[in-house]
Amino acid sequence: MHEIISQPWHWSVSGLAIAAVMFLLLYAGKEFGVSSNLRTMCTIAGAGRRYDFFDIDWRAQTWNLLFIAGAVIGGFLAFYFFPSPHPVQLSSQTVDYLQSVGIAAPGPAGTPWSYVPVELFAVDRIFTLRGFLVLVVGGFLIGFGTRWAGGCTSGHAISGLANLQLPSLLAVIGFFIGGLVMSWLVLPLILQF
Repeated sequence: MHEIISQPWHWSVSGLAIAAVMFLLLYAGKEFGVSSNLRTMCTIAGAGRRYDFFDIDWRAQTWNLLFIAGAVIGGFLAFYFFPSPHPVQLSSQTVDYLQSVGIAAPGPAGTPWSYVPVELFAVDRIFTLRGFLVLVVGGFLIGFGTRWAGGCTSGHAISGLANLQLPSLLAVIGFFIGGLVMSWLVLPLILQF
């Protein structure tokens, strides 16, 4: 069983699982989104006493908090107990592009550097100007963009598109445009620091 869980699965397995979850959520009248958990956690911490935005019934969002906790626990288990024996597979063009901007190919399987680039996320790189730009400024921009767009990529791309919402379609188009601009224009500039 351990060997089956550790192997890369076909993309259709997760696609079918996401579709099943979305049908269940639509049936239950709920919407999915990861960023809404921050609002729920701020409400639990008491922010609703000072700001109306956080004055919500957080108990109605308990299922979403369980989902995000499961995602964190699942990631931990997948990395430490069920690591894939295979390295991350990227196209040769992607590896060539990453190397041209200063990011090495993914590291060996079972190491953190097989998933995220050491040039950006190693502990000794966090307290540099580049680390500050990537983590703090990038985190602020993601938080601001999520709030401005009215949701995150998972909320809009999965839940919003499943509900046929035009604002979600526009947001997803914006996410893709932003990702392209980041990958091709901004990231090479950040890597020069």
